[in-house]
Amino acid sequence: MAENEPGLDPLPEDVRLNSLDERLKRAKSEEAIRSGAVDTKGDASYRLGNRVLAELIGSMVGGAVIGGTLDWLLGTSPWLLLVLLFLGIASAFRNIIRISNQRSK
Repeated sequence: MAENEPGLDPLPEDVRLNSLDERLKRAKSEEAIRSGAVDTKGDASYRLGNRVLAELIGSMVGGAVIGGTLDWLLGTSPWLLLVLLFLGIASAFRNIIRISNQRSK
């Protein structure tokens, strides 16, 4: 019965309104990023973690590659590889400790 009663039918959503809402949200988020109102603490932690990982892997791989190459050229296998690998590990931990002792902003 209520279906047959005269009255205003609900208007279908307009695509233009949805598009306007999306553009407003995007503009607000871009303005927040531009003005620095966005919380970037999570991003800073992620970057710091990546930096620590890169220090650790890079130093160990670099020491191993240089040591292995020198061992191959000089025929002193495996001594230079082990020495430079351990130097790379020590360097990585030294750099990680320096990174962790820096004050946060």
